[in-house]
Amino acid sequence: MGEKRKVLYVDDEPINRQIISSILGKEYDVIVVEDGPQGLDCLDSDPEIQLIISDLHMPLMSGLEFIQDAQKRFKGKRYFILSGHSLNKEIKEALDSKLISDFFEKPANFKLIDTALKSDE
Repeated sequence: MGEKRKVLYVDDEPINRQIISSILGKEYDVIVVEDGPQGLDCLDSDPEIQLIISDLHMPLMSGLEFIQDAQKRFKGKRYFILSGHSLNKEIKEALDSKLISDFFEKPANFKLIDTALKSDE
């Protein structure tokens, strides 16, 4: 079996980082950071990260602001939003414009997330 695919998870809530790391860590090499600027630094230092999941609402920069910046700088990666909020106009526009590949609501359905991470668009 090959190396695990790397997933970057960006969330300001420590409990969410711990849960995602624990559950997805069984199949993926999960790297967790607490905000968008740290996420950008991480992507800058590790080009092997291809899958990025971000919380929507965070201090410093929102998940969509982080993804917009990351997508401009790091091509060929797939971005996802995981949020405690329902699908709204902002998230729908991000899906329609292909800024994000998918949107997941908290509490997370990990089977759905795993399926989305494994699908190659």
